[in-house]
Amino acid sequence: MTWATDRLDALKAGTASPPRITETLKLGLLDDWGEGWVRKSWRPDPSLATADGSLFGGYLAALADQVLAFAAMTVLPHDRVYRTLNLQVNFLRVGREHPLTINARVVAHTKQLITVRAEFLTDKGSLIAEASAQQLLLAMDQWPADKAAVEALR
Repeated sequence: MTWATDRLDALKAGTASPPRITETLKLGLLDDWGEGWVRKSWRPDPSLATADGSLFGGYLAALADQVLAFAAMTVLPHDRVYRTLNLQVNFLRVGREHPLTINARVVAHTKQLITVRAEFLTDKGSLIAEASAQQLLLAMDQWPADKAAVEALR
């Protein structure tokens, strides 16, 4: 186990406090995870819809960044932290106020990068978006603020 997988376990169990940004943006947490993958269910709050009832694409990008980071955490070495290096979201269908299942997985992993992909599915199985990202791995001592945050999670 690593600090990252311990954190995922605690988030899944509901025994860890989510970051304030997670609560502010109403992102929710995760349902399940294993090495190289995560899954979360998410129901949009009606206040997040645009004037025509569709989901704001930037909001889906925030969800993507979160779930892709969770996936990277499943394989993150114990002495590393990460930062999103790039994030790409492809919108395939208009999202509305329906529940989503978001699945993310690690597709490549080197000493410096973790590449992850995600799919956003409606409750009827329609794919509405895909996302991918690369997470840059850094030694904890390269990011002192992160090291303190990680220590606080232990």
